[in-house]
Amino acid sequence: MAVRQAATAGTPGPRREEEAALLFERAHYRHDPRWLLPVTPRLCLACALELLPDPGVSLVRKKHMLSCFQDALVRHTSLVTQLVSQDQRVCIHFISVLFGLLCSMEDGSVTDLCIEVLIQITTQLKLEQTIRCLLDECHKELCNMPSMRGSLATLTLLGKLVDAIPALADELVMEHGNLMEHLLRGLVYPSEGIQASVCYLYGKLYSSPVAAEMLSGHFREKLFPLFLSILDGAQTKELQINCLGLLRQLLKYDLFVSMIMNQDGLGESAKNIEGSSGNTSLPLVLKKLLLSRDETLQVASAHCITAVLVHSPAKHASAFIHADIPEFLFEHLSSSSEVLVWSSCNCLTLLVEEPLFFSKCHTVYGIEAVVRSLQGSLKMNNIELHKQGLLLFAEILTRQPEEIKLFTSSAMCRDAGRALQEAVSSPVLEVAAEALKATSAFLSFLILHTTDPGAEGQVLQWSESLSPKPGVFQFPLLYVPQPSLSSREDRTTFQRRHHAEREQSPELSAVSELLQHGLPQISSRSPESLAFLSDRQYMEGAARQRQYCILLLFYLAYIHEDRFVSEAELFEAVQSFLLSLQDQGERPPLVVFKASIYLLAICQDKDNTLRETMVSAIRKFLEGIPDLQLVYTHHPLLLRFFLLYPELMSRYGHRVLELWFFWEESSYEELDDVTSAGQPALPASLVVLFQLLRSIPSILLILLDLIYSSPVDTAHKVLISLRTFLRRNEDIQVGGLIRGHFLLILQRLLVEHGASPSGASGNLPLLLSLLSLMQLRNVSEQELDSVAMKLLHQVSKLCGKCSPTDVDILQPSFNFLYWSLHQTTPSSQKRAAAVLLSSTGLMELLEKMLALTLAKADSPRTALLCSAWLLTASFSAQQHKGSLQASRTWGLALYPVPCQVHQTLSVEMDQVLKALSFPKKKAALLSAAILCFLRTALRQSFSSALVALVPSGAQPLPATKDTVLAPLRMSQVRSLVIGLQNLLVQKDPLLSQACVGCLEALLDYLDARSPDIALHVASQPWNRFLLFTLLDAGENSFLRPEILRLMTLFMRYRSSSVLSHEEVGDVLQGVALADLSTLSNTTLQALHGFFQQLQSMGHLADHSMAQTLQASLEGLPPSTSSGQPPLQDMLCLGGVAVSLSHIRN
Repeated sequence: MAVRQAATAGTPGPRREEEAALLFERAHYRHDPRWLLPVTPRLCLACALELLPDPGVSLVRKKHMLSCFQDALVRHTSLVTQLVSQDQRVCIHFISVLFGLLCSMEDGSVTDLCIEVLIQITTQLKLEQTIRCLLDECHKELCNMPSMRGSLATLTLLGKLVDAIPALADELVMEHGNLMEHLLRGLVYPSEGIQASVCYLYGKLYSSPVAAEMLSGHFREKLFPLFLSILDGAQTKELQINCLGLLRQLLKYDLFVSMIMNQDGLGESAKNIEGSSGNTSLPLVLKKLLLSRDETLQVASAHCITAVLVHSPAKHASAFIHADIPEFLFEHLSSSSEVLVWSSCNCLTLLVEEPLFFSKCHTVYGIEAVVRSLQGSLKMNNIELHKQGLLLFAEILTRQPEEIKLFTSSAMCRDAGRALQEAVSSPVLEVAAEALKATSAFLSFLILHTTDPGAEGQVLQWSESLSPKPGVFQFPLLYVPQPSLSSREDRTTFQRRHHAEREQSPELSAVSELLQHGLPQISSRSPESLAFLSDRQYMEGAARQRQYCILLLFYLAYIHEDRFVSEAELFEAVQSFLLSLQDQGERPPLVVFKASIYLLAICQDKDNTLRETMVSAIRKFLEGIPDLQLVYTHHPLLLRFFLLYPELMSRYGHRVLELWFFWEESSYEELDDVTSAGQPALPASLVVLFQLLRSIPSILLILLDLIYSSPVDTAHKVLISLRTFLRRNEDIQVGGLIRGHFLLILQRLLVEHGASPSGASGNLPLLLSLLSLMQLRNVSEQELDSVAMKLLHQVSKLCGKCSPTDVDILQPSFNFLYWSLHQTTPSSQKRAAAVLLSSTGLMELLEKMLALTLAKADSPRTALLCSAWLLTASFSAQQHKGSLQASRTWGLALYPVPCQVHQTLSVEMDQVLKALSFPKKKAALLSAAILCFLRTALRQSFSSALVALVPSGAQPLPATKDTVLAPLRMSQVRSLVIGLQNLLVQKDPLLSQACVGCLEALLDYLDARSPDIALHVASQPWNRFLLFTLLDAGENSFLRPEILRLMTLFMRYRSSSVLSHEEVGDVLQGVALADLSTLSNTTLQALHGFFQQLQSMGHLADHSMAQTLQASLEGLPPSTSSGQPPLQDMLCLGGVAVSLSHIRN
């Protein structure tokens, strides 16, 4: 008591109460004063040892004591350390108490305090026995846990302990080896908090080289596949950051980098670990993080990529390039974060060391981002960012292949030049030096890479503007002179400055070497040089080198639109030069032959052609070249050159067209916009191609192969070009040619990839799109020939192997099948229907599609559902109409006769009605397609052998009316009528026609079973309101075909409550005043039906009205003689093949 009183004597009230809370009153009087902290807060270690484990003490009080103890450790570190270290047994007991409290508490704030106090005490005392005690406690706790549920605090403590004392990593691995098994348990436990703490601890262990070496087998066999899978699926930022932290530690070592990047080297047991994903790769995981919107994760991902690449770009860069990592790194160059931009630049600089980076053409779209980033970064005060951006720019220009065009406009070149000019003027020596290297690379690149007119002048202008002020830096400037062969000074300047280039491109190096050797020997003017090039006498080495140099100078002049010699003379001179090479059995350097081919193509007059001997010589030269790309220059006349001569086209037509479309940069999307007013002007390049297509239709077959085999971007350009050509050249009949070749491609695909055709080629949807377009071009009904029937079979077979999610393949396929079925003669329709109905796979697919109409999740696109319903309606109509009964085996040489269906489609009527009652937004066409199907079923009295209506779940006992209407119920009739009325109110022309057609079929169905019910439905008062709502759509709205048909229907059932006698008279008066010659054939047909219905009723008592009717009938032109041009029946609406007559009637 005396001690307690002494401790609290003279203390103010509030502080006395606070300090009293730190003492355990009933035991403190027994404690030796040496355990009391002599300063505020007045902590008693002995009280803490008794109070903290006591279950009777409140959590708040324990938390307060821990908080004060932590505060004392920070403020009075030495005093608290002395207090605790007085007796080692007491110290160890205190640690045990704190650890026990840590493991027993669920309050996160308390456990955090326990961990902080334990870490501070352990690191301050630095007693080996204390540390060992804490490690043993942790190990024991993890071993005794039946589940990892309560392991979070222990794992967190271990991680922070190893972080505070790095040497513990080696001890943990050597003396507590089986701890790794518990860490693996934590890694698969379904708690991202526990997984994060495990990854944090692993990261600290692998930060030690000794521990990392001992754990290499553990990583290979158990940790790696599991860890990568967890990183891929991590949702919380804590887990993502800790996983990336572990990854950064692993990527310090060559061994682990090789394991991670080469998963084939993993042990078999690693592939069977629970929770691991065999398909997860590091590039794809890091790509996913690059795509996240979290800057921290993006930066960490870029750092990890860099950490891999620094070990060996040659080994590992290709994996990241194939994963399209450069694309997203280029995007991040526009970020406002300096760290992210620097990280992305650093990463890209390493990736450009791999040639695949350029063959994948990442720089083509990335160079603009680099230039923009360079401009933006120079406005910041970040020297490292300036240096890294300039280094990346220089590396790209140095390594960029000559055949791949980089700068797409002079504006981009100007932006780059201005940025470099600003960087050269930097007051920071390192930045200015890096800018000089980038400037040299930039100017060297423009000399022989750009094809922009007037490029030489731009290079000279930039060379002068980028020159530093005297006394700062001096460096060699590059200048391409205007090609004046008589100017000795220009030639010398060119030679000297060209020699100063340091280009890595093999072609540029070859050009440089040839010009260096040949330029000093040229002293003649242009005519003499042309004559020398034409000389076919035997040429020695030096003379031949001189010819090479002259030819290259002509080439450089012509690619820059500087034509200072006659094209005809140059055309003959180049031919003589090539024949001279052939005579002497020589092969020119690639750059020389490339220049020769280009000049021949440019200078060839439209009326002149090469001699057969010349074409043969060119082909022999080409046969010695491994890839045409090495001598290809992108120009429409070069394309014409290769396609004009059959001997060249047969061998090189495919490759030259592939290169042509790869390099084409015209805006093809505008050409494909058929909705725009008028036709957009064709680029000059396509004008040349279309002229060739008209004169040489066989080129179309090469284009078809390109659509199938080229990269998607290239194939898409080819498709748009072909579609544009077919639309603008309807007089060219090439359908048979294209369809026959497409059949061969499709047959080959189904043989090679029969199990999964959707994965065979990403371009298959493009081919199918072209096929459906070819079918749409047939404006008149035509018999289906053998090729068409085979195509129907192959396309239906292809559809049967697809799932509803293969939208890109199924949509054009369904369009082709639908148009083929509707755009042919009745006899061909029967044969086509027989072929398609025999495809069990197609029928099963359609059944799945119809069932997905109301699905909220995993539902295909609305357009595909439209096609599915329209196809089903068409199949059902054809099957019922033809009474297909027999079944025969399909053979490619024998068409099947009408046959019985092999697969019945089950459709739930309630689901169909629900789809009509609750239509999807902006899905009028889908509703029209479902109505088309329902109209067909009603006309068949639900007796189709193809479609079976099945009930939805348990049904109530049928009422008397339901028995009469079976299989419909009266409730379904009411639901359908309400749905039709609601859809009609939308006033969509096509949907309205489908609604009226379905209502006609419904009333016919009801009338055949119960005329009273039919009359009841037709005479509903709501119908009158509906009719007048439709009539309120504008002047002469009664002349809309759907309204005329609706009025005809109500008159047929004598629904005077809907349309009175007087109102009919008003309609007739309006018809008499209308100009019937302006009406469409569809409207005229509806008007004929309306008049005939009134005439057949014979209830017109008004003589004047009868006369008006007669006059109108006599004045009405036949349906085929309307003054309006007939509307095209076959259309593509929103990507869906539609026959307007099919939906209307």
